[in-house]
Amino acid sequence: MFTIDELVKATGARLISRGGSLTVTGISTDTRGIKRGECFLAIKGDRFDGHAFLNTAVASGAACLIVAVGKGSAWVRQHPQRAAGKVAVLEVADTVKALGACASFHRRRFDIPVIAVTGSNGKTTTKEMLASALSARYRVLKNQGTHNNHIGVPQTLLKLDARTQAAVLELGSNHPGEIAYLGAMVGPTIAAVTNIGPSHLEHFKSLPGVFREKYSLMRYLSGARIGVVNADDRFLGPRVARGRSLRPFMLGFGVRDRCDFQADELRMCGGKLTFRVNGRQRFALGTLGEHNVYNALCAIACAALLGVSMRQAARRLALFDFPRGRLNLLRYNEVDFIDDTYNANPFSLQQALRALEQYRAAGKKILVMGDMLELGARTPLFHQQAGEAACRACDVLITVGRNARLSACRAAEKGFDRGSIFMCSSARQATAVLRDKIGLQRGDVVLAKASRGMHLEEILDAFKTSV
Repeated sequence: MFTIDELVKATGARLISRGGSLTVTGISTDTRGIKRGECFLAIKGDRFDGHAFLNTAVASGAACLIVAVGKGSAWVRQHPQRAAGKVAVLEVADTVKALGACASFHRRRFDIPVIAVTGSNGKTTTKEMLASALSARYRVLKNQGTHNNHIGVPQTLLKLDARTQAAVLELGSNHPGEIAYLGAMVGPTIAAVTNIGPSHLEHFKSLPGVFREKYSLMRYLSGARIGVVNADDRFLGPRVARGRSLRPFMLGFGVRDRCDFQADELRMCGGKLTFRVNGRQRFALGTLGEHNVYNALCAIACAALLGVSMRQAARRLALFDFPRGRLNLLRYNEVDFIDDTYNANPFSLQQALRALEQYRAAGKKILVMGDMLELGARTPLFHQQAGEAACRACDVLITVGRNARLSACRAAEKGFDRGSIFMCSSARQATAVLRDKIGLQRGDVVLAKASRGMHLEEILDAFKTSV
């Protein structure tokens, strides 16, 4: 709940009309779900403009409107009877920033653990694992799905209520300064950075640029200023120093011999990955990806720092279902499919290829690889390197997209059987190749991996519906 005066103070708004209510029960950016007594905050997106729905919001019972400069006064002039004494109207320079300001104001009302997770890879999985582990002791609020940007994060913060005992927030970024904006809004009590890799290089330009962006989260820590960091990461490990501004906890396999949470005895058996932490507690994960040990270690560390025992965390993570599109193992018509279609960059592709290489298949190993997007000037090089790596992992290579064709060409140059290379322009064409040219048989395994914009999940959906 906010008073109208609190909204004005939080956003720096100009009050056009005070309306008939002193308070609002919440803030909504979507008229389809707005409740009577809430404030409607009009956001202008690429494909919509919330200002076109002001009348709908009022008809649905909105008690307040937060709008862009000029929009509020124009609406009041057009609807004087609705505005007078009924609806408060606030004008702000930027409604998206106003949403963030309201969320920041609301977050400061709660003295609870707030954990922010960022990094190049593994953010969503780590967030979900951590929320699962913490639920052994706390009532947890988390982002839904990958709502990790300047809209999703404040919308999540605005859901904090008296029942919330801890919050886990994934923070994403593809432009410099976005983590700083979100970090200042969230004010985390614990900040976790999973890793630094070549993602969104179109805007970050280099790995040091990615590091600066992700690690900037540490500047916005509150309370005990606890950071949880991957010690094995070649950028993070050497750059973390204890001091008054940070109390770091390190995790990894002990490469740098200074891990507070150390994994060992890694084993793969029956589609499950098992490992031990700190020489004591054994954990089991239903995943093919060894890199998920790092994600689990991050979740285990954060949970332990908040009083969740290793045994409690182990029980929760043993039941954890990995989010769709992240090395999920599926079986259709006695053919195994590894669904890693959520996203791709050179680091995550490397991990997926390692999983395929280690997978025990009775038949052919088939890689369907689509374009990796937002890699900037090094896009051709990264795809050529991917083609070389694919030679070691698969028997059949199917590429989807213009950049992935470079992978196919490099694989051929390196001696990969040209008769086992297929270059496609779409997921639909790749599906047809799998069905009509390759002829999948019992014991085959298919790994699908690409950036989200390539829509390779359509391949999995096509085979699923044909069962």
